[in-house]
Amino acid sequence: MNKIIEDIYNEVKKRCMLPSNAYGTGAWDHHIEVVYKIAHSICNEYGANYDIVCLAALLHDIASVTNKDWTENHHLISAQIAEELLSKYNMSKEDVNLIKKCILNHRGSKLKEKTSPEEICIADADAMAHFYSVPSLLRMVYVEKNMSIDEGADFVLQKLERSYNKLSENGKKIITPQYEASKILLIKK
Repeated sequence: MNKIIEDIYNEVKKRCMLPSNAYGTGAWDHHIEVVYKIAHSICNEYGANYDIVCLAALLHDIASVTNKDWTENHHLISAQIAEELLSKYNMSKEDVNLIKKCILNHRGSKLKEKTSPEEICIADADAMAHFYSVPSLLRMVYVEKNMSIDEGADFVLQKLERSYNKLSENGKKIITPQYEASKILLIKK
């Protein structure tokens, strides 16, 4: 399975580095790779299957970096792309379906019941990544959205609050120190 993870890692990174990726290399450096590292590090604590979690973490946003027009439904299209990419390997249908289910249910803005430890792990890792990528969120609000200092700080704080509130209890326990530190930095006194 390590070969599959390595191949998928390289494929997703390659797509992130293409000039056609509207989100730039930051999609890899400040989100997908961060989600992958978090999921990799917490999967045992969640009782989740390591291989499933690694592959789902790598593939969860592949549609968005492949075509910006797919961003709104990226969870649906990413699951389809994952199935296509994984069909090249001798993986069980059950494993591929679980990876797809993790991808389909990772979005915090599309709350769906998560029934497996792998789904919970991926959804939590995706939300937790925001706390490890605050500089990229700040860049988004100030450079891309051209917000004022106060508007930008408030926008990022609200995003982090939404991410925190969507975490499982286990996820909240893990990320609370980062959440509290973010609030200290972003709340206007």
